[in-house]
Amino acid sequence: AMMDELQMTHSQKRYLMDYVKRGDALPLQRFPPSSKQPVPASFTAACQPHKLPARPLLRPAKVCQAGDAYTREKFQPQPTRDLEKEKRRLQNILATGKDEVEDEVEQVLIQKKEEETAEPDQFEELINEIQERREFLAEMEALGQGRKYQGIVLTEISQKLREMEIIDKKRSEEMRKIMTKAFPVGNKSNL
Repeated sequence: AMMDELQMTHSQKRYLMDYVKRGDALPLQRFPPSSKQPVPASFTAACQPHKLPARPLLRPAKVCQAGDAYTREKFQPQPTRDLEKEKRRLQNILATGKDEVEDEVEQVLIQKKEEETAEPDQFEELINEIQERREFLAEMEALGQGRKYQGIVLTEISQKLREMEIIDKKRSEEMRKIMTKAFPVGNKSNL
């Protein structure tokens, strides 16, 4: 578009495009004279390098103040405390010598410890793990990676099934022992 604005001849355009194709910097001197048109004066001014000022230019104060640099953010108060709750808390501290919040925290901690100590059933965990591996294998097959993971996942599933069989045998033996203690009369083989 600039070449068209400067009304360059075809040979001048080709001369510049040769520089661009080679990746060289554009020439600073005038083009070779063409027989048809003289090179316009505006073109020579456009080809000369721009001179930078000796020191950076400073913006006037009015321009700076017109921007957002001098505007303050509007104050937005934070939510206030519940004074009634604070009064009840202080009354409780003065009456009992303890903070009810601390008691609640202790109760929550005790409940969490009880939940952690209650072991989830190993059999259920193994069932969940097998289900996760089946879902993973289905996802990989949907992505076209099923063959890559099929051997690994099926091996893991068979290991989990073996663990489930061991747990089942232990439980059945425990149940037999409990049943023989509870019902000592009769033939043990019938159980």
